[in-house]
Amino acid sequence: MNVIEANHLSKSFHVKQKEKGMKGSIRSIFHPQIKEIPAVNGISFSVSEGETLAFIGPNGAGKSTTIKMLTGILYPDEGNVEVLGIDPTKKRKALAYEIGTVFGQKEQLWTHLTPYDNFRFFGAIYDITDHEIEQRIGTLADTFDLGTFLNTPVRNLSLGQRIRCEIVASLIHRPKVLFLDEPTIGLDPVVKENIRSLIKQMNREFHTTIFLTSHDIGDIEKLCKRIIIVNSGQIVLDDSMEHLKYHYLNKKILEVKLQEETTLPQMNGMKILKQKGTHLKLEVDTTILKINDALRHIDTESVVDINISNVPLETIIMEIYQKKENPENELPSRLTAI
Repeated sequence: MNVIEANHLSKSFHVKQKEKGMKGSIRSIFHPQIKEIPAVNGISFSVSEGETLAFIGPNGAGKSTTIKMLTGILYPDEGNVEVLGIDPTKKRKALAYEIGTVFGQKEQLWTHLTPYDNFRFFGAIYDITDHEIEQRIGTLADTFDLGTFLNTPVRNLSLGQRIRCEIVASLIHRPKVLFLDEPTIGLDPVVKENIRSLIKQMNREFHTTIFLTSHDIGDIEKLCKRIIIVNSGQIVLDDSMEHLKYHYLNKKILEVKLQEETTLPQMNGMKILKQKGTHLKLEVDTTILKINDALRHIDTESVVDINISNVPLETIIMEIYQKKENPENELPSRLTAI
């Protein structure tokens, strides 16, 4: 069952622009130039129940505009969308009872209230009975380990504690779809990992569909099983994370430490990224040259240490971002646009 169906969504914004040489003139004030800027350009996708999806792209790619159309904040100029069988443009209030949102840079909690009082407040908004809201607060507080600060004013909480409470506040009405926008922004590595574990647990235990936007590759790689990349308002890639990593990461990084400095021959498919004394860092394109063949050109008897790793996923995603920005630059064959 698909919980989100988006078909040929388009949205443009009209922006006033001053004419050159007309700064401060009466004409520029009362008759400004209007420029139409497309934010989303005919995208279509669906999301299955219980799926964990990363919806990512560079700044200005159309991510936020798409989410606002999915949640009913904005209406599409063209196309249509359904979330849980509800048209957000017609029944936004009904949809609000079925979805939750967490924005890492925007607070929804009242900072002078405690998390407990905030949860009670949200329970009243969603017409949850006193008995039921107490049960839900108890369950979620245990799941997210809020016990030690449940009755501490939100303004006195750390950022990591606040984010955990923001997620709980969004789950208090048991939404079927949760939209997460940069949920780990500004958090230290330990807290980030804790938040990711809680999100995975929430998806596993409550079967909540996760729709994530993030610039943190760790969030994307560790939380999501599918990735949609958008740029310039269009979908550039829609693939499973497993397929992306297995089939698209054809370049390997070889880091070699030798007993003595050496000069390697030039080879098609192998590029020297860095050489400092006896340390070498090589990039091997396995579609052209096998790792074994590359190693044959290194004197294995002089090798002290060797490490083989994938090109970072972040690098691959950056290449996909750049496809729309520089269409004349042909990407490797592994990056096939949708």
